[in-house]
Amino acid sequence: METSEGITHSRRHFLGAAAAAAVAAQFGMTGDTQERSETGRPVAPLGIKPGTGTSFGPVKQIDAGDLNVGYVEAGPVNGRPVILLHGWPYDIHSYVAVTPLLAAQGYRVVVPYLRGHGTTRFLSSKTPRNAQQSAFALDIIALMDALKIERAILAGYDWGARTADIIAALWPERCKALISVTGYLIVNVEANKTPTPPKSEWAWWYQYYFATERGVLGLKKYRHDLAELVWRFNSPTWKFDRATFDRTAAAFGNPDYVSIVIDNYRWRLGLAKGEPKYAAIEKRLAAAPVIKVPTITIDGAYDPFTPPGHGSAYRKKFTGKYAHQTLKVGHNVPQEAPRAFAKAVVTVDGF
Repeated sequence: METSEGITHSRRHFLGAAAAAAVAAQFGMTGDTQERSETGRPVAPLGIKPGTGTSFGPVKQIDAGDLNVGYVEAGPVNGRPVILLHGWPYDIHSYVAVTPLLAAQGYRVVVPYLRGHGTTRFLSSKTPRNAQQSAFALDIIALMDALKIERAILAGYDWGARTADIIAALWPERCKALISVTGYLIVNVEANKTPTPPKSEWAWWYQYYFATERGVLGLKKYRHDLAELVWRFNSPTWKFDRATFDRTAAAFGNPDYVSIVIDNYRWRLGLAKGEPKYAAIEKRLAAAPVIKVPTITIDGAYDPFTPPGHGSAYRKKFTGKYAHQTLKVGHNVPQEAPRAFAKAVVTVDGF
């Protein structure tokens, strides 16, 4: 695991890097379920017994921007805010074990369903079911406004990492620190038209499937089977059970799920037009802005989409205080390695 040097600690931090180290030293981890870094050494846990819960408290709803957002919340209402963002084909349950770990450390943890998932709904039937990257970022900013959260630690993977990256890059005043799985994921649609090596293209098979009407029908008919297939490919060492998958698969019953998934992947390929109201933001994102907020990037060693080089492929895009970790897990890092993920949040808070 690579770590940044010379971090300045502040007494204003609830848990800085030194405090996190003290917590890890004070409490042990039992059993053989420790996450391990790229060195094979156990990752130090947070200072509480690993969570074993499989469900959240009640899902709350709040109007925010174009949406009525479904979200779960844990921890003290006056705690330092952390917003955890899921990917596809996943949902808030990626953070079902991370959330209590952070809440026990005094954080206010918010985990929203992204548009098209779970109980999140569009407020108007006339709103385009747009899924370009800037729309997701503005959804989260609107949620922060609705919850009166001025600034938060943002953490995510897959669609969630991209969303967090965008907010950190364009609205750094809203992002205290960042956890980004697979690094810098902001999309330049024109650059994305350039083919990658065949092995990489093969891993993205569903992206091209969704470009066809056959793919739309396939997603409608086989949304659960398709998602489970992607889970197994994305995380070849994760032995999830049927109950774990089914808890997430319930989120795919959202009436806008198919429209959002299809538009997202078609937009990335340049096959779906974005909305004019997002054009100025997309122009800024196409320039690949650097991210200046404190950041930890995480790669899953067995994630088929992890770029080679232990973070070197995107290192120059992060110009603030920075560290990189490679964990021996697959794509769904927070659910496969919840303690390591939660510890990363605490650590980046101390940067």
